[in-house]
Amino acid sequence: MGRPSNKEKLVADGLRVVHQRGFGASSVRDIVQAAGVPQGSFTNHFSSKEAFGLEVIDAYYAMTSTAVRATLRNDALPPLARLRAWIENQLTFLAKDQMRKGCLYGNMSAEASEHSEAIRLRIAGIFAENKESVAYCLRAAVKAKELAADTDVDEIAGFIISSLQGAILVSKSYRTPDAVERFVRVLFGVVLRPSDEPTPPPTRRAKRA
Repeated sequence: MGRPSNKEKLVADGLRVVHQRGFGASSVRDIVQAAGVPQGSFTNHFSSKEAFGLEVIDAYYAMTSTAVRATLRNDALPPLARLRAWIENQLTFLAKDQMRKGCLYGNMSAEASEHSEAIRLRIAGIFAENKESVAYCLRAAVKAKELAADTDVDEIAGFIISSLQGAILVSKSYRTPDAVERFVRVLFGVVLRPSDEPTPPPTRRAKRA
């Protein structure tokens, strides 16, 4: 296998820079220095920083989609076990640096989507793909009788995607995985209760004197 091209270096090392510092805070100079290539290489390969950002998103997507295929779309595993594995794999990855980086999709959605319609649409499309992969997994759980037949898989899939992103953002702020771990407990302990397990009664608050 040959040495990576300057473009491959810019995308791979640029991804690390953007994930660590943020898209707006990462200058072209930062990116070319991290890649160890001449500054002119950036303009040779990318028509704009937006175009570079889209390539970075696609590189991150290549990694995350591999994890989706290994878990949510892996029919060899029990459905709810693959959902848990998908979430816990993300938590393991994010916890490597005490949750400091967060999810690139969430970071760039908050930071860059207001200024770039192309970036906004690309990230929205990825969220939609992930939602459908979660729904696919939940439909398998219903078929396997791990969940009740009347489970609204599309609604819950949307809840999982948005709530997980929110939990990752909160965990990034606190520099602890607590928010994501709480999300996992509530998801599997309350939202996705087994089909043969009764729904717990609502908790009643004590009346104030």
